[in-house]
Amino acid sequence: MPMTTLILSTRNAHKVEEIQSILSGNFRFLTLNDFAMAPKVSEDANSFAGNATKKSVELAQWLSINAFKFEIGNTFVLADDSGLEVDELNGAPGIYSARFAAVGEGNSSDVANNEKLLRLLKDVAREKRTARFRCVLALTPVIPRKIEPQSPVCFVDEAEFRTEIFSGACEGQIAFTASGQGGFGYDPLFVPDGFAKSFAELGEGEKNKISHRANALKKLRAHFAG
Repeated sequence: MPMTTLILSTRNAHKVEEIQSILSGNFRFLTLNDFAMAPKVSEDANSFAGNATKKSVELAQWLSINAFKFEIGNTFVLADDSGLEVDELNGAPGIYSARFAAVGEGNSSDVANNEKLLRLLKDVAREKRTARFRCVLALTPVIPRKIEPQSPVCFVDEAEFRTEIFSGACEGQIAFTASGQGGFGYDPLFVPDGFAKSFAELGEGEKNKISHRANALKKLRAHFAG
């Protein structure tokens, strides 16, 4: 069986480790770190699916023109957009999870994001602190091509048409204080349903069985298994 190449549209080492750990199997993994000239994609869509699709399609388009010789049919871009949805905050921070506490452009630190979340929820009772992590994956095939035969607009339309979406969620609650040294992002504050520990306390092995990203990646793995 030929090896499938997944080009992960991220430089986030934590995400890469999670994806590699959960998928493993018959995959070859590359990331944006392997393509220094790849363009930065503006995540300005109004949904996780929109952002994931935009990242996946734009990188696949760039790779098809500028990059390397891939085996047709066995190379895909995999883009992820994920975040935390807190019910008491009407689904916030949502697609703004990475820049929840930012003042200007760019992402804010995990510490700042967590501090803002706790501040907004400081008077909210335990039973109303329900939340979920949500992950949407977009998978786009990389089709090597010459620039001339096809306009960029036509390519994007075709790439979006051939992009497949896989989603996953993990329900839980927001704790009153941060706990644990593992994970990243909001992990120290998120306690998944059925557990008494935060994602940051559970450890990667346990987290990777139940997380939003794990649930989405299980669907992706089943897709490749046929």
